[in-house]
Amino acid sequence: MLDLRPRHVRNKLEATSKVCLLSSKTILDALKEEPMIVMACNIRIKHVVAGIMKAAQEEDAVVAFEIAKSEGGLEGGYTGFTPKSFWEMLIHYAEKGGFTKPFFIHGDHITVKNQSKEEIESSRKLIDAELKAGFTSFCIDASFNEIPDNTKITTELAKPLMKEDVGLEVEVGEITHVGKEGRLSTVEESVEFISGLHKNGIKPSLLAVYNGSKHGNYRAGEEVHIDLKRTKEIYEAVKPYGVSIAQHGITGTPVNLLDQFRFHGIRKGNVGTNWQNVAHACLPEELMERMKKWAQENNQNIKMATKPFLEEINSIPQKYTDKCTEQAYKEAKAFIRAFNAKGSASLLAKKLS
Repeated sequence: MLDLRPRHVRNKLEATSKVCLLSSKTILDALKEEPMIVMACNIRIKHVVAGIMKAAQEEDAVVAFEIAKSEGGLEGGYTGFTPKSFWEMLIHYAEKGGFTKPFFIHGDHITVKNQSKEEIESSRKLIDAELKAGFTSFCIDASFNEIPDNTKITTELAKPLMKEDVGLEVEVGEITHVGKEGRLSTVEESVEFISGLHKNGIKPSLLAVYNGSKHGNYRAGEEVHIDLKRTKEIYEAVKPYGVSIAQHGITGTPVNLLDQFRFHGIRKGNVGTNWQNVAHACLPEELMERMKKWAQENNQNIKMATKPFLEEINSIPQKYTDKCTEQAYKEAKAFIRAFNAKGSASLLAKKLS
C-alpha cells in the first residue's frame, strides 16, 4: 500500500514506523460498497488493546480505536485518557506488537447537548486537541438538538476538519442507554440533515442513527430490538451523498443479527462496553471487588470506578494482562468474522493501489 498516512500523523511517527494509521475517510470511502463492517473499539481500559490488534493482524482486518468525549476528553473523563495519552497508548501497543494493518483513531461522540457558547466551545477545544494528538476521525454529535440546530452546530465544528485529511461521522437521533427509550431516526430527518450539511460544504462519510440499539450492558432477560428495515431505508436515502451508516450500541447483540448488519448499509460497528467487560473479568478479583464497592457506595455505574482505581488497573501483574490479551483476542476475532471483515486490509490495499 502507498503511504497514505495523513501528514499530521507522519509528522508524529518515527521515520521507520510501520504503523498504518489512516484517515477513516480514506478507509470508509474505499470500502463503502463492500458488504463488511469496520470494528470500532471504544477503549476504556488499555489491557484489551494488544489482543484486539493481534486478532486484526491475524485476520488481515481493518479496525478502529475510539474514545468518546465522556470517556476521555480534555480532562481525561472517567477513563483517565486524554487525547494525547490515548494516541500514545495505541501507538505504543502497535509498535510493540508489530501491528501493521490499517486502522483509524476516532474521537467518538463529541457531544453538543445544547446551543450554549460554553457547550460548543468545549467540543471545539476537544476536536483541536484530538487533531493535534494525531486522531484521524471525528464524530460530531449534536443529535440532542433539532435538525436545523444540529445542522448549524455540526457545520460550525466540522468546517475546519474539511481542510484536514481526516474522516467525519455525524449523528441524527439520540442514541440512548440501556433502560431508556428513544424515538427512531426517520428517513426524512436524515435526508434533511445530510443535505443541509452538503449545502454547507460538509461531507461526512458516516451517519449514526438511532435504530433501537442501546449503549451499555443489556439487563438479564432484556431483548435487543434493532430496526434494520428502517436502517436500510435511511441508508438508501443518504447513499447518494456518499454516506454509510455507523452502528452504535453493539454490545450484547446476538451474533446472527450482527451478520445481517452489513446488508443494511452499516460500515462501522462500535463495540464499547464489551471490552470493558473483558477487562473487568480479567482484573484481580480483590481489585474488582473494591471497584464494585466504590461504585455502590457512590451510586455510580461501574465504569466510573476506572479513574479512581486507574493506577492499580494499569499496574496489575503480567498474568492478568496476559489473560486479558487472550480473551480480547478471541472476542475480536469473533467480531471481525461476524462483520465479514476478515481480509479487509488486503482488500483496502488493492482498492487504494
